[in-house]
Amino acid sequence: MNGTRRNMTPSLIEELERALAAGTNAQRITMLSRITDLFVEGGGRYSEGQINLFDEVMVKLVAAIEAKARAKLSHRLAPMHNAPLGVIRMLAFDDDIEVARPVLTISERLDEADLVANASNKSQEHLAAIAERKSLSEAITEVLVARGDRQVVHSVAKNAGARFSDAGFRMLVKRSSGDDALAMQVGARRDVPRQHFLRLLQEASSAVRDRLAAENPDAGGTVETVLSEVVGGIRSETRKVSTDYAAARGRVEALHRAGRLGESDVHGYARERKFEETAIGLSLLCGVEIDVVERALFDPAHEMVLIFAKLAGFSSTSVKAILLLKAGHRSMSAHDLEQALTSYGRLQVETARRVLGFYRIRLKSPTVAAALAG
Repeated sequence: MNGTRRNMTPSLIEELERALAAGTNAQRITMLSRITDLFVEGGGRYSEGQINLFDEVMVKLVAAIEAKARAKLSHRLAPMHNAPLGVIRMLAFDDDIEVARPVLTISERLDEADLVANASNKSQEHLAAIAERKSLSEAITEVLVARGDRQVVHSVAKNAGARFSDAGFRMLVKRSSGDDALAMQVGARRDVPRQHFLRLLQEASSAVRDRLAAENPDAGGTVETVLSEVVGGIRSETRKVSTDYAAARGRVEALHRAGRLGESDVHGYARERKFEETAIGLSLLCGVEIDVVERALFDPAHEMVLIFAKLAGFSSTSVKAILLLKAGHRSMSAHDLEQALTSYGRLQVETARRVLGFYRIRLKSPTVAAALAG
């Protein structure tokens, strides 16, 4: 290192060795403070090799000092974009949350792998600190939602910089059941996919449904339309305001017009958990209105999905993929899946046609359907 103020002088190295070998805690803290001052004052002028040297020295001292001093160091290093990586990781994984919190919350030196490992193994307080970061990847939020307690899940759900995978949103919706505050936070997110929003509202209390409509003026029309779907059946108005649906419909209909839409496509959509594409593909291939298909995909019972698949001539492999997509966050046991596939194998196409006709009548007029059944 060049410059007197930025050099690890022989006397400083000798003091370090003495402090580590036989010094008191106070001597080690003083030494760490001097070295940290030296690093902070150097700003961003250090090379990677020089930073590694600071890292090696700091790690040795941090391992030998009390928590209060470690916490002070954490506060000083957390905002630095070039902070020594080894000591940052050491602080982040410290069992004392007062030490770990500053770097877990704001340090840019921690990468996705560091944060996933920390969230997978450390305390709820560590998870709460991670949930406050200005940006969170899908891999990190999956762990936070899966492992986190109520406070952690609420924090990450309202974090505008958090991104969620399909699995992450499913877990959020599941954890929203019986938790009105969380349901509101999830429902208010602009990035929540339409199928998860619908499922959230299906399971939410009436109070949450009313509040979502009242507290989201920018999306009021959309929310009200979706609410009417939940109460009175899925209607086309909601699909018109969904950009995800419009894009999916464009892709699937283009395949269908070209005569290239087939079972393998719908199978692929279901396996990739593409709800919109799966529903549209089923609708086109078996000649059933999209309203009817979507409603069946949200129905806890599986019979109508089996009917549609039979009309489309699907194999049991594709039926399995669609059933697993349909189950969503609700687990489907191997026994239930086997029973459904057995029923599918026994189902005849003509029977499927008759049941579909009755199902359409029931959707349009429950009274007429009841009379016919009688």
